[in-house]
Amino acid sequence: MYALVAAGSFRRYATYRVATAAGVFTNTVFGFILAYAYTALWDQRPGLGGYDLAQALAYVWLGQALLAAASLMGGGFEDELMERIRTGAVVTDLYRPADLQLWWLAADLGRGAYLLLGRGVAPMAAGILAFDVALPPEWWMWAAFLASVLLGLVVSFALRFMVGLSAFWLMDGTGVAQMSWLAAMFFSGMLLPLTLFPGLLGEVARAMPWSSLLQVPVDVYLGKRTGWDLVAAYAFQAGWAVALLTLGRLVQGAATRRVVVQGG
Repeated sequence: MYALVAAGSFRRYATYRVATAAGVFTNTVFGFILAYAYTALWDQRPGLGGYDLAQALAYVWLGQALLAAASLMGGGFEDELMERIRTGAVVTDLYRPADLQLWWLAADLGRGAYLLLGRGVAPMAAGILAFDVALPPEWWMWAAFLASVLLGLVVSFALRFMVGLSAFWLMDGTGVAQMSWLAAMFFSGMLLPLTLFPGLLGEVARAMPWSSLLQVPVDVYLGKRTGWDLVAAYAFQAGWAVALLTLGRLVQGAATRRVVVQGG
């Protein structure tokens, strides 16, 4: 059933072809802007953050490829979930013979898969054609990278699921959603690689769940995580996914009891 939900979500987002084309154009333009900015910076500081220029450019274009799929700037299912909570339509969701969290997880993975293909591949290809972008040295690293991306998408969902559930208490979770995507932009490494963050700030940022969304997949792509270090990267992402999904389950239970108390 959940596979069908994911497939339906994929088809749903595939119908918005104009929006997809506009997103590809936007990501490509911003990719070029950031690529030239990174080129200027790395010309002055070669090897900055442990990356050479080709790797830094790969970081830029991978960020654009994952921006929509990982909902680094919001715009995922959480807005719809908050609206359904506000209107009371979530009661219908709770009556379904399906788990609320797993239902939305399947739908979000279908959305993420489409946006990774529909809005991620073209900007990445443009970047590879226009710049000297580093590519994985071994074919299997592509598979390792995609596995890391999948784990990152689950972590992203788990974070945003709790954002959506906040509407049970706040009714309007817009403020929480905005704080969430600001944290995602900063702590995922979307603005700058987390390896550039100094001292304790860098250590804290790399230990937080948002690093699973971009920083970790990029390092896997670049071959900086191999052997047991790759296993540790997967364990880090999977650990955050399990912890956040479990916390989301607890919040969902509390929210469900609140609906019953309110007579919803």
